[in-house]
Amino acid sequence: MNNKLAVIAIGGNSLIKDKEHQFVEDQYNAICETVSYIVDVIELGYQVVITHGNGPQVGFIMRRSEIAEEIEHMHTVPLVSCDADTQGAIGYQIQQAIQNEFVKRGKPRQAVTVITQVEVDKDDVAFTNPTKPIGSFYDDVQVEHIKRDHPDWQLMKDAGRGYRRVVPSPKPKRIVEQKAIESLLDNDFMVIAVGGGGIPIIREDNGTIKGVNAVIDKDYASSLLASNLEADLFIVLTAVDCVYINFNENNQEALNKLNLDRLEQLKLEKQFAPGSMLPKIEAVAEFLRNGGKEGIITSPEFLKEAIVNNAGTHITKN
Repeated sequence: MNNKLAVIAIGGNSLIKDKEHQFVEDQYNAICETVSYIVDVIELGYQVVITHGNGPQVGFIMRRSEIAEEIEHMHTVPLVSCDADTQGAIGYQIQQAIQNEFVKRGKPRQAVTVITQVEVDKDDVAFTNPTKPIGSFYDDVQVEHIKRDHPDWQLMKDAGRGYRRVVPSPKPKRIVEQKAIESLLDNDFMVIAVGGGGIPIIREDNGTIKGVNAVIDKDYASSLLASNLEADLFIVLTAVDCVYINFNENNQEALNKLNLDRLEQLKLEKQFAPGSMLPKIEAVAEFLRNGGKEGIITSPEFLKEAIVNNAGTHITKN
């Protein structure tokens, strides 16, 4: 790899923009738009690795599986398989969209998706305290059937909306296919990897690996990949053009530059919403603590401006 390297994490808004645009065709159109901004970065001289979320897509697969079980008594699809399915399906759309964009711009480049497993610690505290909600909401009658048919599932009551399954969300420890990703980059491929945070696996005492039903935060997994690849930039794309404090209040303020000390202070003030901006901020901070030089949080349409003219929020160590 001779070019500068940027790892770009695509948020869910870049895949499914709203409830009115949830079809596969809608997702592809949204991906095509986002990909055009990413190719702008490639034209600036960067080699790029794309990562992406998969939350809604996993939810759709699980719901289809549940309906098939209810009506046709078919087996349900394990969560770990849903992770793999979405990596392939979303990766296919991204690599097709980006290759078509290359053709439009006359670039002889190729993109490839790596179905990526990510190792987690089998003793991670998350396995004894599942907190990540997934799938549909269930009423009292449905819950009785679920407890009978899936005694290993853990359910959490959501006031006013029923019950929902919760699963562990362990921290990523190792990217299993990292060597393959590095080899592809060395051969000038544009790589899509660590989709949805990766397929969670644990390592057994005898050295073999096994998939587990869990959800790894895609921003944390992307941060780990960016650190391991010694990326020049780790970029998190989201719904807003930059990070704000007092978000959606009358005194809302955009933050163009942040360092780790200021970031920690704002976290103590609870300026970043859990499950929204907080994991993005923490993922960038982890990248910097592991030796990274700069992280950027912005929206896809401001991506080039963020790199060329300092749009978005730029986070550095000092």
